[in-house]
Amino acid sequence: MVGFSESGAVSPGHSRHGQGSGSGNNGKKTSKKSRTKRGKRGRKRRNKKNNRNNRTPPPYFPPEAEEGNIEYKLKLVNPTQYRFEHLATQLKWRLQEGRGEAVYQIGVEDNGLLVGLTEADMKASLKTLKKMAEKVGADITLLREREVDYDLDRNTRKIAEVLVRKVPDDQQFLDLRVAVLGNVDSGKSTLLGVLTQGELDNGRGRARLNLFRHLHEIQTGRTSSISFEILGFNSKGEVVNYSESRTAEEICESSSKMITFIDLAGHHKYLKTTIFGLTSYCPDFAMLVVSANTGIAGTTREHLGLAMALKVPIFIVVSKVDLCSRGTVERTVRQLERVLKQPGCNKVPMVVSTPDDAVTAAQQFAQSACITPIFTLSSVSGESLDLLKVFLNILPPLSNSKEQEELMQQLTEFQVDEIYSVPDVGTVVGGTLYSGVCREGERLVVGPTDEGRFLRLKVGSIQRNRSACRVLRAGQAATLALGNFDRSLLRKGMVMVSPKMNPTICCQFEAAIVLLFHAKTFRRGSQVTVHVGNVRQTATAECLHGKDELRTGERAVVRFCFIKHPEYLRLGAKLLFREGVTKGIGHVTRLLSILAVLVRPPPIISIISIISFLPADVRVFEI
Repeated sequence: MVGFSESGAVSPGHSRHGQGSGSGNNGKKTSKKSRTKRGKRGRKRRNKKNNRNNRTPPPYFPPEAEEGNIEYKLKLVNPTQYRFEHLATQLKWRLQEGRGEAVYQIGVEDNGLLVGLTEADMKASLKTLKKMAEKVGADITLLREREVDYDLDRNTRKIAEVLVRKVPDDQQFLDLRVAVLGNVDSGKSTLLGVLTQGELDNGRGRARLNLFRHLHEIQTGRTSSISFEILGFNSKGEVVNYSESRTAEEICESSSKMITFIDLAGHHKYLKTTIFGLTSYCPDFAMLVVSANTGIAGTTREHLGLAMALKVPIFIVVSKVDLCSRGTVERTVRQLERVLKQPGCNKVPMVVSTPDDAVTAAQQFAQSACITPIFTLSSVSGESLDLLKVFLNILPPLSNSKEQEELMQQLTEFQVDEIYSVPDVGTVVGGTLYSGVCREGERLVVGPTDEGRFLRLKVGSIQRNRSACRVLRAGQAATLALGNFDRSLLRKGMVMVSPKMNPTICCQFEAAIVLLFHAKTFRRGSQVTVHVGNVRQTATAECLHGKDELRTGERAVVRFCFIKHPEYLRLGAKLLFREGVTKGIGHVTRLLSILAVLVRPPPIISIISIISFLPADVRVFEI
């Protein structure tokens, strides 16, 4: 007879039922034991097969992109001199793409497969990467290491994520602007004071005192104006702030990356100032601060809606966790998650609780507009404050070097957001360079004035983050000294442009809008305050194309007319208008110019006077 061998094959000399040549009782026992053994062997074979079928597939990253600042490398072990030179050139390209920053994934193939390296190969690869960075004048920072354990038959391997950061030349450090939003008394200014001063708060608002600009702000503890604070990171990823009695100039010199916080007002009374800060200063990101003990209250929803309407990526900080229990904090986080997941938001909340979460959040946040990181921290105890610093350190810029170069090739256009009179310096304007390049001594024209003119001027000195700068590039914020130029001729909302641009202005424009909220109806003759970039002026709805009136949620193309003076606008610019509880958003679709612009007087006669003599049908023409 034949039977099953241990391997499962049939072998001669054994009974199929396990019976041997012994007596019947012994045969019975042998049969029972054999069936038990066979059952165990069958289960082992089935389990082994199931393990093969259910084995976790190899994890993947998205395939490596040709452009951008992320590079995959399987290993960098003992490269030849020729190979090393090629790798250094490649690193230089990635740094250029990331405007001074690059991220290397070691142990990853070009198709995104996470292969991993042994400990010896990983050490050799990191050593080679450090030499490459030194050759191009950069430093490396190990962000995290992860084990890749998807194959049980192999030893555990690791992949490493490394940040490479270069000190840009000519003080052209990477600068990101973060608008700080949130309800009054949510702890915005205190949080900024702790981040930028390097000292924890005492629980009574000591950290925020250096941020206030006016006496009444110190007395009430409430921000009513726009203030700017800086936080730097050096090439090794270390925090650079005022903690070591540095000046702003020293912080800029020591930093490779600068975070400029725009501290905005939380009280509803100062909403127009907050909107101006969001539309005029072109923030890259917005940080919404929510108090853990009060949750979503006051202007929190309104500020969240403003950031979303202007398409500013937003992350959330839940502050004051030291004042309440863990359950209260979790309830506030759940409340935020519900709001973010609503159809109007369609966001994916991501609670950050570990340094690994902070790294992942920073990378996904810049790649996907729907990701919304949520931090829970305290400015008094310092709990989880380091996670926010890790996030800000790794946070990449939204625009790449190619987009930056395209903007720099255009003619100079500088938005005037602030106007000062500085002793021994003269008139100084602050704002953002929208396009082109601005240098010391450059001649520009500024306008439009109330009469619709552009005036000639000369740029004296330039300062970025309170330190001298010779060249200003597109996307950077700075202050420009204009010498003895008459301050009374300037106002917020003007632009300084190249004379070659031949700028045009308009009193009327058309915009495609959606009415977010109105208590009744929006119709012809309605007056609203319009925000377009740094322009803020009351305008009248002259015409609603195809409709007599608008209700909440409806869309239309509307012709607006400024009631006071002409403005300089751009086609496609984002528009936000409000009046009381009435709110709407849209974009400029058509400009109606009032006439070619005169640069500086010859005649003192104003354009408005000229128009009054024109026939009604030629007073406006489309650009």
